[in-house]
Amino acid sequence: MSTVLPGRALATATTATATATAIVLLATALGAHTAAAAPAAATTGKVLVIGLDGVVLDRVKAANAPYLNGLMAQGLTARSSLYANPMAATSSGPGWSTIATGVWPDKHGVKDNSFTGKNYTAHPDFLTRIENTKPSLNTYAAADWEPITSTDQNGPIFSAKVDKRLSLKGDRDGYTNEDPKIAAAAAAELRDQSPDAAFVYLGQVDSAGHSYGAASQQYLDAVARVDVLVGRLLNAVAARPTYDRENWKILVTTDHGHTSTGGHGSSSAAERGTFVIAKGAGIPAGSVRDDVKLADVAATALAHVGAAAGTAVDGIPLGAPDDSDPFDTLRPNLRARVDETGIPAGVKGFTHTPPAGWSVDNSRMGSGGVTEWAGWAFATDEFWSQSQRDQWRELNVRSRDVFAVADSDEWDDKAHTGSFDSTLITPAWPVAGGTTRTLGYQTHYRHEAGQTAQVLVSYNGGTPTAVKDHTADAIAKAESLTLQIPAGATNVQIRFRYTGSNNWYWTVDNVKLG
Repeated sequence: MSTVLPGRALATATTATATATAIVLLATALGAHTAAAAPAAATTGKVLVIGLDGVVLDRVKAANAPYLNGLMAQGLTARSSLYANPMAATSSGPGWSTIATGVWPDKHGVKDNSFTGKNYTAHPDFLTRIENTKPSLNTYAAADWEPITSTDQNGPIFSAKVDKRLSLKGDRDGYTNEDPKIAAAAAAELRDQSPDAAFVYLGQVDSAGHSYGAASQQYLDAVARVDVLVGRLLNAVAARPTYDRENWKILVTTDHGHTSTGGHGSSSAAERGTFVIAKGAGIPAGSVRDDVKLADVAATALAHVGAAAGTAVDGIPLGAPDDSDPFDTLRPNLRARVDETGIPAGVKGFTHTPPAGWSVDNSRMGSGGVTEWAGWAFATDEFWSQSQRDQWRELNVRSRDVFAVADSDEWDDKAHTGSFDSTLITPAWPVAGGTTRTLGYQTHYRHEAGQTAQVLVSYNGGTPTAVKDHTADAIAKAESLTLQIPAGATNVQIRFRYTGSNNWYWTVDNVKLG
């Protein structure tokens, strides 16, 4: 929790007034293209991604940051969280690579700031993807952390295919000196030239975090200074002579969080914390979502300019929330911790009550154990990953919002009788005999001898038959199983059975029959 600083009440009042003023400015400028009143002529899709290094969302809300808080009031605010080692450190190299490419570190290959293992050839940045698929569009990138737009420090993240790149040396010359230069150059480009897709990076908040900590007044001051620069960029977009005929989407994001005392790179919730702020047509004002991921930034930018990458990226374009996953309907019913001690008391993030039509069979489950994990549970990353850090729970990056989890390792941390044996059961879904269907689900499975993880299928209420045995780690993986529907079958049920003792865990999400 952030430290309350002296004079906070006055600062809060000042921030509220400044935010209200910024909302008026945004409503008359960028607010012209809201979903409720998008002009018919505004058909040219353009996108601006603003990258703010090492910014903590709660500190933005506490700072004198009227433009950023105004964007939140006029658009979408979505908290998210990163991976941790061994997938990648919570550092800038992996963070900006994920934002730029729209894929997670297990694909783009960047694990830290050395950029060793980078695979931008297979997974290029979103501006390069635009150049590859729609070369007539104009792209622009400006940054003062050198490896983003230059070959310094084993960069660049944004390739030489980008039409125009600006690189300054924030590490050498100081981000408080170089950020205003980046903002001035980018504002001129946005206002006077014809960029269709742009990325602009500002780095001084991260520098303040390292020097003073995220709980410091100096950190808030850095946020306030950067907010002024963000305002210059937004005003430059609104001042374009063709603005009324353009459909701009603005995205603001960060690459990692910061601890209260300063620093990142490890696996704490503060270091893993990220966010996406978005404004544009189709995004309701003041909306908040829990299902957005950092990889969605690139996917959204690509889709908005007509260069959607589909399954080539891990991200999903921001639009209406996907309500097809029944696990996500459980969020209003999530509870706070019972036996767990490492999870903050205020985090509501688990339930044993399945969604409508689903069930959990605990008839073979041992008694006792840690309450939260006594059989299949439904949980969020914020809750589950804090039950025990640095055991790969943080690597479950492809699950979104609420997911199902069977965790014998955590269950075993309290006295119990018997072993872990629990089965998650889907509704009976209609099928036609003699056809082929595809079972898809997102999984995160850590294997150890002595545990089992089976997918079983039954037709018309018959005996379940195993169609998949997980016998090796499946880290943040999408599974797809082909089902041959037997003649005469009219419905199918899927079972996910996990057994173990003091072993590991299995998560399942987004179960679909296609």
